Amino acid sequence: MIKDKESPIRSCHFVYTVALVFGTIIQFSDESEFVVDMSKTSLVHVPKDLPPNTKVLDLSQNNISELHLSDVSFLSGLKVLRLSHNKIQGLDISIFKFNHDLEYLDLSHNQLQKISCHPITTSLKHLDLSFNDFNALPICKEFGNLTQLNFLGLSATKLEQLDLLPVAHLHLSCILLDLEDYYMKENKKESLQILNTKKLHLVFHPNSFFSVQVKISVNSLGCLQLTNIKVNDDNCQVLLKFLSGLTGRPTLLNFTLNHMETTWKCLVKVFQFLWPKPVEYLNIYNLTIVESIDEEDFTYYKTTLKSLKIEYVTNEVFIFSQTALYTVFSEMNIPMLTISDTPFIHMLCPQEPSTFKFLNFTQNAFTDSVFQNCDTLTILETFILQKNELKDLFKTSLMTKGMLSLETLDVSWNSLEYDRRDGNCTWVGSIVVLNLSSNALTDSVFRCLPPRIKVLDLHNNRIRSIPKDVTGLETLQELNLASNSLAHLPGCGILSSLSILIIDYNSISNPSADFFQSCQKIRSLKAGNNPFQCSCELREFIQSVGQVSSDVVEGWPESYKCDYPDSYKGTPLKDFHVSELSCNTALLIVTIVVPGLVLAVAVTVLCIYLDLPWYLRMVCQWTQTRRRARNVPLEERQRTLQFHAFISYSEHDSAWVKNELIPNLEKEDIRICLHERNFVAGKSIVENIINCIEKSYKSIFVLSPNFVQSEWCHYELYFAHHNLFHEGSDNLILILLEPIPQNTIPDRYHKLRALMAQRTYLEWPKEKGKHGLFWANIRAAFNIKLRLVTENDDVKG
Repeated sequence: MIKDKESPIRSCHFVYTVALVFGTIIQFSDESEFVVDMSKTSLVHVPKDLPPNTKVLDLSQNNISELHLSDVSFLSGLKVLRLSHNKIQGLDISIFKFNHDLEYLDLSHNQLQKISCHPITTSLKHLDLSFNDFNALPICKEFGNLTQLNFLGLSATKLEQLDLLPVAHLHLSCILLDLEDYYMKENKKESLQILNTKKLHLVFHPNSFFSVQVKISVNSLGCLQLTNIKVNDDNCQVLLKFLSGLTGRPTLLNFTLNHMETTWKCLVKVFQFLWPKPVEYLNIYNLTIVESIDEEDFTYYKTTLKSLKIEYVTNEVFIFSQTALYTVFSEMNIPMLTISDTPFIHMLCPQEPSTFKFLNFTQNAFTDSVFQNCDTLTILETFILQKNELKDLFKTSLMTKGMLSLETLDVSWNSLEYDRRDGNCTWVGSIVVLNLSSNALTDSVFRCLPPRIKVLDLHNNRIRSIPKDVTGLETLQELNLASNSLAHLPGCGILSSLSILIIDYNSISNPSADFFQSCQKIRSLKAGNNPFQCSCELREFIQSVGQVSSDVVEGWPESYKCDYPDSYKGTPLKDFHVSELSCNTALLIVTIVVPGLVLAVAVTVLCIYLDLPWYLRMVCQWTQTRRRARNVPLEERQRTLQFHAFISYSEHDSAWVKNELIPNLEKEDIRICLHERNFVAGKSIVENIINCIEKSYKSIFVLSPNFVQSEWCHYELYFAHHNLFHEGSDNLILILLEPIPQNTIPDRYHKLRALMAQRTYLEWPKEKGKHGLFWANIRAAFNIKLRLVTENDDVKG
């Protein structure tokens, strides 16, 4: 979020690194099938079974001692060959004569003592022969034909002025010169002429005090790096004399000291020496301060130095004057100062108005007292205090009070807290970018923010929500809340200018579907890797994501997956689907409740108008009786047909039945079953009715208005009708004694209505002259079964 203003600095260390891997980066972009990595595999020779189409071959860190033509000649497409950190003692350049595409050759850190010179492919861009056992610089005149060469690494124990003459005309980007084993004879001055290289990297012995006095001159040198510098107060002047021949040219803008062990006094002398030089960027990496730290005089001449960067400092002096140390740095008249990864516990406020525009004190031990009540940093624009020991956000805001030009403040990776509720933080009003990430801040931090903040980084804190009553965030454009504990996706009600929101790795399970409506200016949302609960509410959010541009929601769909329920865990949100019915409550009610209501109404109608409970009881009785009948032995069942007819009538019509119907039927030897003489005592009425109907061939029903009003008659009709369908025979005889108006038959007697409408019934005539025909019809109804019944009766008897 916070841009390092030192990124344009042309560090020799950085440029050298880029040059070192320049060929590698390009080559590894090829297909992986052309890359062979056999490093660290204890090889003693180059394998013979390498794929012929190999383009990148890494054989570094093995035990190879010899190279032969047959080792690489068949690799016609080889571009990169790494053979560093082996045990190779001799090199015949001609072994590469068939490798016309070779661009990158690394033979550093071997035991090479000599080279047999032969023409080599002109496509070579990177040649590293450094850290070997050469006495003189291993330069062949054929190297002069390497017109594309960018990097050249060499080793030597002695130097001659014209050693590099064969390559003097080449325009190299970087020369690495290993002088770890360099020694100079007494009273002999050596010199080396190096032409046309932009960067020069000299490596000295890591454990020996600096003693090199060779004079090295370079045309148009822009970057100088020295590695392994060990000096004390006695030989400090030797180093300064060596530097005088290299740093006087106006083209040298970048100077780097790497792995430097020095006294404080000598370090200050180096600063003083370089201050008036044309160097613009001074970098010191892996600095160790020894012996003592005392106050030293330092004159801040007018300087072209723009940036001093010191990283990874080890202080082996435990008792010293902090003023003597910090004053040298705090009073520097340069725009940019970086002191990081050091044990510094404080920094003094400049005594005079400072020229600092950029300060970087990453990973020190600064506390809340740093720069308190400091009014001399008025033009400071960027201040980085990452990884220190700041604890109070309120005091941090007070620190900025006098930094009137401060725009970017980075206090991430501290232990900052803010528990005040008054929101009375005193920030300088110029801050627009603030990094408060990786602290211990909670929701209250939103009450302690600069008034014109535009970019705010709060990721990796303890924030659960954004208070709704917070004000003063109208200018906020970019907000990073990743890796907190937020349960909801915040809207833009109080964030009217928000355009970038990062809120991944939180506890958001059901993001609001109204987010995009609330945040009309949003152009980037990163909300993946949250424990999404795949539910109906989430479905609405997924639909809203589909309605915005694909560039707005970053990481979609890879980082957006269901976490709950378990049946959907790991399912991408874009593949989560749930039916409209299960999410629409109104539709669910219509679908489930309405049919249920209709069913309830139907059951009610059946119960009220058709007497459904009555029919259910009758079915139950019938079923039980039939089950008992099935349990009776077959012989006994065959003897149960005892009557020709069972007569059902109303007691109000008993006179006609007993005086007319029964005498006329019995006169014809028709055996009649009557309830008053044939019902078995001890059995229920219903069971007796069913038994009589089943023991009779026919059932005679005497219909009249009185019959309609008798519930028992209706039972008998129901069971007889049911037996009709069960036996499959025509066993019903209906006699209409008196006319029955249809409107007098209750609705629940729908079977009686149906029988009277569908079946032929015998109507009792009032005229005596018609009685004969009536009785003839009755007798005809029994003729079919009469003989059979008689035979059964004989068997029974």
